[in-house]
Amino acid sequence: MLHKASIAGMTMDPESNNPIVFLRTDDGGEVIPIWIGLLEATSIASVLQDIQFDRPMTHDLFKNFMGRVHVELMKIEICDIRDNTFFARMHFESKESVIEMDARPSDAIALALRLSAPIYIDDVVIEKSKTQEHVQAEASDQSQEGKKWADYLEKLSPDAFGKYKV
Repeated sequence: MLHKASIAGMTMDPESNNPIVFLRTDDGGEVIPIWIGLLEATSIASVLQDIQFDRPMTHDLFKNFMGRVHVELMKIEICDIRDNTFFARMHFESKESVIEMDARPSDAIALALRLSAPIYIDDVVIEKSKTQEHVQAEASDQSQEGKKWADYLEKLSPDAFGKYKV
């Protein structure tokens, strides 16, 4: 089953220094963290913060191309997690055909936001991410300061993530 979702927030992973985008299901309030690249995070954040650039970014260029060839993005699905890697599918439609494509979730999200296409999360992803939640992360910084941050992050509610911007 697919669950409609929206962006709950973005933050930086303090250990890996990689951006994380958080998706929240509209029906059950599940929060799914997805680690993404810095360029994709910039692309997503620019839409969320309504930042306009003088020249089109890659996702803007693809959006413009789709408009020229009359192709519509119907939806994206965050469809699987394998070996700690998230997978997504993009569903396109034109007068001539329906096309489904594999994509990185970050690219799919960046394009969906630009085109106001719905974002969905598959049950498989929700279930697999729940089992990953039970893995206890160990702070690599064993100093007093590192332990303090690890304790803070462990107690941090998923609702707090929407407060922080990349």
